[in-house]
Amino acid sequence: MTERADLTRRIKESALRLGFDAVGVARAEPLTQAYAHYEEWIGKGYHGTMGYMERNGESRYDVSTIVPDARSVIVVARNYYTPHSHSANADGKIARYAWGDDYHIVLPPMLDALCEDVRSIVPDSLTQRYTDTGPVLEKEWAVRAGIGWMGKNGNILRRDIGSWFFLGVIITTADLEPDVPMEDFCGSCTACLDACPTKAIIEAKVVDATKCISYWTIESKPDVDIPLHIVENLNGWVFGCDVCQDVCPWNRFQQPTTESRFEPRNGMTEIAPLELVELQAARFIERFRHSPLKRPKLAGLQRNARALLRGNR
Repeated sequence: MTERADLTRRIKESALRLGFDAVGVARAEPLTQAYAHYEEWIGKGYHGTMGYMERNGESRYDVSTIVPDARSVIVVARNYYTPHSHSANADGKIARYAWGDDYHIVLPPMLDALCEDVRSIVPDSLTQRYTDTGPVLEKEWAVRAGIGWMGKNGNILRRDIGSWFFLGVIITTADLEPDVPMEDFCGSCTACLDACPTKAIIEAKVVDATKCISYWTIESKPDVDIPLHIVENLNGWVFGCDVCQDVCPWNRFQQPTTESRFEPRNGMTEIAPLELVELQAARFIERFRHSPLKRPKLAGLQRNARALLRGNR
C-alpha cells in the first residue's frame, strides 16, 4: 500500500468512527462541465429568488480559491432516516429531514473533529469544511467522490441508504487517493418525475425551484404569497416536500439512523395549520429552537399554513 493510500484509509476510518455513514475522496480540480450546467440553470432563473446562488462563482468552479493549493475534497454522508410516517391524509406535513434537530447543528462538530484528524494524519495540511453553508457544489463533489450518483430528482442516491442523508464537504491540501464515481442506477425509472405534484422536475436531474413546494414553503420570502398553482397542489405539505424521495425505488433500502437527534421531536411529523396560524412569537422561538423549521421564520410558516387552509376550502 502506498503512503497516500494509507493516509486515505486512516482518514476514512476516522470518518466512520466519528459517525458518518459513508466517506469518499475526489481530486480537487475545476468543475468545468458541472459549473457550465450550473450557470445554465442559474441563467434560466430556476433558482428563483435565491440570489446567493448567483454569487461566488469562482469558488463553485474551483475550490482552490477557497483553500489555496487544495489537492483533495473529502465528502461524507450522514443518514437521517427514522422509521416514522405522517398520519393518513395529514395536513401540515413536515419534510422528513426537519423532524429532528437542524443538521447545521449536528454535522459541524463532526466535521470539525474530522478536520482535526486530517491535520493530525497529514501534518501541516489545511482544511475547510462546509455543510450546505458555502459556495460549494456539494452534490457534484459527492458524485465525484463516489458517495452516490445524481438521481433524476436532483438528490444523491445510494443503494444502501437511498437518499435520506446529509452531505458534508472538507476541502484540504492533503494529497489523498481519489475514489471512482459510482454507476448511475436510475435506469429508465421516471417515478420521481411522474409523482412531483407541481412538475418541478422538468427533466432528469433538472429541478425548477420556482415550481417546487420545498422552495415555496422554505426558501421564499415570508412576505411573498405562494402562487395559486402551488397552493392547489400542496397536498398537505406545510414545510418542504418528500414526494420525489418517497416514490424512489432505492428508498426501499433505507436504514434507520443511529443519530437520536434526527428523531421527530415529541413524535411530531406534522403540525396543524390552524395551530401554526395562532402560534405566538415567543412560543415559536421556544418550540423550534435548533429546528430547521426556524428557517422560514414564523411569518413564513404562518403564510404556508394559511395557504393550506385556503387550498382546503
